[in-house]
Amino acid sequence: MELVPDTTVSLTDAPVLLLRIEEAAARLGIARTLMYHLVRTGEVESVHVGRLRRVPVACLEEYVAALRARPSAAGE
Repeated sequence: MELVPDTTVSLTDAPVLLLRIEEAAARLGIARTLMYHLVRTGEVESVHVGRLRRVPVACLEEYVAALRARPSAAGE
C-alpha cells in the first residue's frame, strides 16, 4: 500500500490578507493611535468588511515603500 501525502491546507497555513488596526500597527512597530491617524488621513489605505475596518497587508507594504522613496529629512 502506497502512502499519499496529505495535500489539504489548514486555515492556520493560509496567509492573512487583512489585518485589524492593532495588528497593522504591530507589523509597522508603531502605536495604535498613530495607525488610526494614518488610516484616517488616507496615508494607509483600509477597507470595510461589513462594519469592520481592515488594513490589507499589501497596503502596509505600499506605505513602507512610499516612506523609503521619500527624500530623507537628514539630507543624506
